[in-house]
Amino acid sequence: MEQPGTAASPVSGSMFSWVSKDARRKKEPELFQTVAEGLRQLYAQKLLPLEEHYRFHEFHSPALEDADFDNKPMVLLVGQYSTGKTTFIRHLIEQDFPGMRIGPEPTTDSFIAVMHGPTEGVVPGNALVVDPRRPFRKLNAFGNAFLNRFMCAQLPNPVLDSISIIDTPGILSGEKQRISRGYDFAAVLEWFAERVDRIILLFDAHKLDISDEFSEVIKALKNHEDKIRVVLNKADQIETQQLMRVYGALMWSLGKIINTPEVVRVYIGSFWSHPLLIPDNRKLFEAEEQDLFKDIQSLPRNAALRKLNDLIKRARLAKVHAYIISSLKKEMPNVFGKESKKKELVNNLGEIYQKIEREHQISPGDFPSLRKMQELLQTQDFSKFQALKPKLLDTVDDMLANDIARLMVMVRQEESLMPSQVVKGGAFDGTMNGPFGHGYGEGAGEGIDDVEWVVGKDKPTYDEIFYTLSPVNGKITGANAKKEMVKSKLPNTVLGKIWKLADVDKDGLLDDEEFALANHLIKVKLEGHELPADLPPHLVPPSKRRHE
Repeated sequence: MEQPGTAASPVSGSMFSWVSKDARRKKEPELFQTVAEGLRQLYAQKLLPLEEHYRFHEFHSPALEDADFDNKPMVLLVGQYSTGKTTFIRHLIEQDFPGMRIGPEPTTDSFIAVMHGPTEGVVPGNALVVDPRRPFRKLNAFGNAFLNRFMCAQLPNPVLDSISIIDTPGILSGEKQRISRGYDFAAVLEWFAERVDRIILLFDAHKLDISDEFSEVIKALKNHEDKIRVVLNKADQIETQQLMRVYGALMWSLGKIINTPEVVRVYIGSFWSHPLLIPDNRKLFEAEEQDLFKDIQSLPRNAALRKLNDLIKRARLAKVHAYIISSLKKEMPNVFGKESKKKELVNNLGEIYQKIEREHQISPGDFPSLRKMQELLQTQDFSKFQALKPKLLDTVDDMLANDIARLMVMVRQEESLMPSQVVKGGAFDGTMNGPFGHGYGEGAGEGIDDVEWVVGKDKPTYDEIFYTLSPVNGKITGANAKKEMVKSKLPNTVLGKIWKLADVDKDGLLDDEEFALANHLIKVKLEGHELPADLPPHLVPPSKRRHE
């Protein structure tokens, strides 16, 4: 059945294309107040009718609800048991959460949604899936075996103001575990993967092993590679040489499982608050932790874009699904031999894929898994499938071609209005300020707390060079400074930036202090540190400070 309003939509029929532009212009102002509102309306009016007509929800993914468009960004943690998933969450939020258990044996046997709430407590799975404010209602389909293993730990925590975190059961190797779960573990993870903003795969550097079930789980996350980040945890337990070998082995294993040409980003570190066992790589761990934190902190700003991206992915899959179902319907006989024809069509599904690909110019990457689709089709009654209805597909094409582009502009506008929206609190605040911020007192930050000018200690050496460069009235020209500065072999773009920072009075010449500063900045860069965008106050030469 078509939804009321779809048929009347002036943009759905090509006959009325001449009125569509004016009608669209009139509809624009009241249509989308926010990106989330726009996505919700587009889904309900343009994509949902197509999904319902071709029974998309029985094959791929339940219908989206209001909560899916409004919920906070979610981070999904996946890993084998004892890789430190629960400890990782505790490290981020810096407090225990209800239902938390940590140990070397498999402890977390449930999916725990760690979310913000006014009081600390646990909401069991069966209550969660009837709450319209939570984005979990459609998990009902996985049955009691799953719902008994699902809960929400809610607590008032500043980190959870901006994001929610999903802890998952530890993945075990061996056949027994797969059978004893009682629900389709990979399918549940796939459901979450489709709705979360970030998927973090955790590995233990101390005992790197990717079990069969873990391989299957990673394969179930196919089509969501853009959301995946990898953490090589407990890296402080092994020596540098071993760590390099483990990192190499992990990249090789992941390359075989995740079939993408780009290398997946792996963060190396020790994500808990205990002393480092082997502190040799402390600086590396600090830098990696900061990078991962920045990635997680950016999620609230990019949430609207992620939802838009996921809706586009869903619309493309729904279109392909409609072509598959209508092709199968077309091939079915009216009266006799339905069962044998069904078997034949399921076996030849690969050929049907190729035919659709050619006829409608669809990328092979948009098609659902052939094996999975064949399994799902075994139990379906093909005679109840619907024939191709171009109008429904045109409506979705119009959404992808026009409405999405308009929403994209809104996403950018919304982002520009909330530049400060990042995850705050917990471990995210630990290294923001004070002397334990990443890089504090190193590189260009060296000497930040010293009374004396930090460049002063090496200035006698730099002065000797300065006086060989023919200074006139105590200053050397840019050409003479260049002859000396290029000896560092740094590229001109970098040396140009150093010149700009060192020429404090902007007169196009360098005096002895400015020349010493230029050499200090060259040394900072050669030691592998980044140059500052502006000259920090502690590096301004003493004679120039009165001008500052």
